[in-house]
Amino acid sequence: MHPRIRKALKHFSTAGLLLGTLLFAFSLTPSLLPRPTYAQGIVSGLSFSAGYALGFIAHWLWDYLHLPRPRSRTERVIKLTAAGICAVIAMVFLWQASTWQNGIRALMNLEEVSGIRPISIALIAMAVFALLWLLVRLFRLTFRFLARKMRRFVPHRVSNLLGVIAAAALFWSIIDGVIFTLALRAADNSFQQLDELILDELTPPSDPMKTGSEHSLISWEALGGRGRRFVTQGPSAESIGAFLGEEAMEPIRVYAGLSAADTPVERAQLVLRELRRVGAFERSVLLLATPTGRGWVDPGAQNTVEYLHRGDIATATMQYSYLPSHLALIVEGEYGAENARALFTTVYDYWTRLPEDERPRLYLHGLSLGSLNSDLSFDFYDIIDDPFHGALWSGPPFRNETWRTVTRERDRGTPAWLPAFRNGAVVRFMNQYQGLDAPEGDWGDFRIAYLQYGSDPITFFEPRILYREPEWMREPRAPDVLAELRWYPVVTMLQLLGDLAVGRAPPGYGHTIAAEHYLDAWVALTEPDGWSEAELERLRQRFRQIR
Repeated sequence: MHPRIRKALKHFSTAGLLLGTLLFAFSLTPSLLPRPTYAQGIVSGLSFSAGYALGFIAHWLWDYLHLPRPRSRTERVIKLTAAGICAVIAMVFLWQASTWQNGIRALMNLEEVSGIRPISIALIAMAVFALLWLLVRLFRLTFRFLARKMRRFVPHRVSNLLGVIAAAALFWSIIDGVIFTLALRAADNSFQQLDELILDELTPPSDPMKTGSEHSLISWEALGGRGRRFVTQGPSAESIGAFLGEEAMEPIRVYAGLSAADTPVERAQLVLRELRRVGAFERSVLLLATPTGRGWVDPGAQNTVEYLHRGDIATATMQYSYLPSHLALIVEGEYGAENARALFTTVYDYWTRLPEDERPRLYLHGLSLGSLNSDLSFDFYDIIDDPFHGALWSGPPFRNETWRTVTRERDRGTPAWLPAFRNGAVVRFMNQYQGLDAPEGDWGDFRIAYLQYGSDPITFFEPRILYREPEWMREPRAPDVLAELRWYPVVTMLQLLGDLAVGRAPPGYGHTIAAEHYLDAWVALTEPDGWSEAELERLRQRFRQIR
């Protein structure tokens, strides 16, 4: 046997190989969403690395406890046999992976894929493992160097301990203080430049009652890219009236970009003045929409509610970040909540001073990170004397404390993916299969509605999946979750992180809320007048065709 091969086998962990291959194989099983090849390779590489690390630690602990080991010849045979077994397991699961992925695609009415490129997955996984292995080796060299320097001043074991601590601190400072910070700063600058870019096909509104017009208190430039789309690309009074066959009103949309004012409070006050200028408080419905990270408001949510209320509605929103939601949650989580609180407090305080029979009905809305910040925008004790009318929160992220509390304390016998809470007196849940009218009890004047899908990893991820099976995986399962989905320690968490980061689903699944489901939610929550079931179905079909 070649000396290099013999040396590699000597330092190779058989337990690490077996456990790593097992976790690699489990990573190829289905999760909530279809995964592209590169994402599957990364998840599989991380799974193998985690398994190998656990096996290596177990092997080290065995030796540390001076437990008996096989002879060198027997150990080589065991390692070669283990390598062969692992190769067979990996090939079998790679062969089956296409069937599992196509099962998810069929469930979501997507076209099948001809193959998942097992060689590409294996190569990407090997590259991930090799990179992590090099980082571990680099950490080990750093630790040994630092420990060796410290042995001149402290005992051997103390120097080892201090070396580990110093190496960990050095690596963390480089990752967090240099790589992570610089990457986020570059991303923030890039997204800011993109947001400030004025597209040629968008022109400032000529209507003086539109935000961004010459008469507006918020300039066209201060709207940002998302804001310019928001105020110009909604349904008009003409389009709503043409669909209804009757006269409709022009929906009011007020938006403040990040550059509109220096602080959240100043932007909120600017929004309030603009709302008053355009007559928003004279409408029947006033909606405070909290956007996602980059300032995006889902057109499926916004357009449907404007049609339902025949344009007799005003919507206000404020941008709080240039970053996508997952980055904004990490970097600017508190700032998003502060922004939402400023808008709500400013508008709510003015709204409560209006005569009750003359002011509009007030609702909140948010999607994903927007729903989290919208939930944090008010305190129940501050509104209990004069509550607003309700909130629709779609795709709530797993960090939403209200959502977690209600789900945890749900009525007995209801599933975690579609709970009932105290017979639906205040809080209700719906998905693509069941509406908000399912509970038999009366829905009070103050209403909170959650619109969520069982296949949404942003909603149903939780860190404890690392070591514990989540309740939503138990029977009965959500109809949009594959029956073949199984929980595996470590692996399932990595799979859901992959789904959360890069997973894509068609409307009606995952984190992509379909417009017709928004429509059903708004109907139940706001109860617009003058709609028959046949007319609602015609409106659903319209939004399906637009999609």
